[in-house]
Amino acid sequence: MLCTCVRAQSANTEADRPLTYYLPDLEYDPSIPTPESFLGWQIGDWHISHDLQQAYMRLLAASSDRIELVEIGRTYEDRPLLNLVFTSPENHARLEELRTLHVNWNEPDGGLRDADIDRVPAVLYQGFSIHGNEPSGGNAAPLVAYYLAAAPMSEVGAVLNDNIVVFDPAYNPDGLNRFASWVNSHKNKALTADPNDREYNEAYPRGRSNHYWFDLNRDWLPVQHPESRARIAAFHRWKPNVLTDHHEMGKDATFFFMPGEPTRVHPGTPQINQDLTARIGTYHAAALDEIGSLYYSGEGYDDFYYGKGSTYPDIHGAVGILFEQASSRGHLQETENGLLDFPFTIRNQVTTALSTLEAFGELRDELLTYQRDFNLGGVTQSGYVIDADGDPGRARELANILSRHDLPVQHSTDGETEAYYVPKTPFTEAAFEPILEFEDSLFYDVSTFSLSMAFNLPYREVSGGAPGGQTWTAFDREASMPAVDHSQAEYAYLLPSNDYYAVKAVYQLLDAGVRVKVSDQPFATGGGRNTFGRGTAMIPVVGQDMSAEELHALITEVENETGLDFIPAASGTVDAGGLMFGSRAAYQTLRKPEIALLVEGGYQ
Repeated sequence: MLCTCVRAQSANTEADRPLTYYLPDLEYDPSIPTPESFLGWQIGDWHISHDLQQAYMRLLAASSDRIELVEIGRTYEDRPLLNLVFTSPENHARLEELRTLHVNWNEPDGGLRDADIDRVPAVLYQGFSIHGNEPSGGNAAPLVAYYLAAAPMSEVGAVLNDNIVVFDPAYNPDGLNRFASWVNSHKNKALTADPNDREYNEAYPRGRSNHYWFDLNRDWLPVQHPESRARIAAFHRWKPNVLTDHHEMGKDATFFFMPGEPTRVHPGTPQINQDLTARIGTYHAAALDEIGSLYYSGEGYDDFYYGKGSTYPDIHGAVGILFEQASSRGHLQETENGLLDFPFTIRNQVTTALSTLEAFGELRDELLTYQRDFNLGGVTQSGYVIDADGDPGRARELANILSRHDLPVQHSTDGETEAYYVPKTPFTEAAFEPILEFEDSLFYDVSTFSLSMAFNLPYREVSGGAPGGQTWTAFDREASMPAVDHSQAEYAYLLPSNDYYAVKAVYQLLDAGVRVKVSDQPFATGGGRNTFGRGTAMIPVVGQDMSAEELHALITEVENETGLDFIPAASGTVDAGGLMFGSRAAYQTLRKPEIALLVEGGYQ
């Protein structure tokens, strides 16, 4: 058995921590570079920066015929979001065919029968460090990827011959890099374990969040950020059977793996999901027993909010697994359980990533059967009609979110009111229907998340598909944008404030240096044909720091992006209500908002 003692490092590189500290002692393919040979130091000596991590992943992909590397998106800081698709070389020759087989396995009209299960690959999605300052996952990723690429097929063939592993080495590259920079720049040559050391007290905003300080592990449902949008698209492209999510927690804890508190599971998650999670958990327990690590399960964490990585899969017929490792938050810390060093935290993450592979390979048929039963059993003839409620932009934005979750949203404008239709699935039921009674009164996280209520839009459940009597077309954001006539104004442009995108449009104009005024009174123009409420923006043509043609071109650009129609006015006189456009009493000049964020720090 490998030694599990924790030692303080006395130099930047430890000769006594070989690759086998982390990985099984096997005959690895010598043509595949190890992380240490690429980095010049062993994993755990330093915190890997994202540029080094992704460069190593690219090198692995170029060195191995088991990998297809795909860039699925970019972060705000323009860092690549990578997926490494692992399977046998023979499978890579027909990868798209296998992916299509797997997706069709879950479709009622997919043309497959239960007896076809041996033809269908199962899919595992392994992801690391969505919180950037929970770095043991992101630092474990190069080791796990090396194992999949270089271990003999006698060791990994049970997974790679019949299945596919989609490997996401860094859910949050910007945060991971920000944290690595902090701890590496404050590391001592002779490590100190005192929690008061500056190394362990990262300055705000810290590395947990992405570039705009958003917690990406709450964005799986609203999908507002580029990292989430790329990841959710990849999730639905592959429809994984298992998704893992490697995290960290406080330094005085041990190691947690799902399932969590049994009384804090969303009612949309079937019991078989929790049973399979527990079955997989026995593999983690055995692996952690082998290296002598302390661990726990079945307590502490809930499995309720479908906007987290460990829970989002559960409402799609997959098994989501959360791992939480006690964090060294740097390189070495004093804890209730003794000295905790960074390599030890990485080792636990590697160990449970490998036990996941073992469980996945051995339980593949059960996982595929569960996924198929869940998805085919969730097919109904019911659905939800969402009323635009006089605000087409707000409804269109909700439809856009739903479509990102691979839902067939339909759109209609020829009924009594503009509306959207989405079929009732386990996911949409969870996203629309509020839960008012809870088995447990204590929650670690979000307990209610109705999307329709978040957008304050009325909806109703209907049976028999999209209602008749009106024309429904497949929703597409660009195709569903309302028609805009782009007329050029002689005197002023008017923009009502009753659309979701009106504030965005006004900000774009202010940001471009346009002078914008706002009315505090309702009024009418065009012989009373056009009525406007309070809050209407008025953009005069004269007095701008641009020509009338340049202003019109800018407004046309804003109209195209937002779907809003700026109404031209030929005169500064109104027909009913309100005061003339030049009135200081009725029209106030808007100032572009300037945001200040107060953070700690400063010059000494």
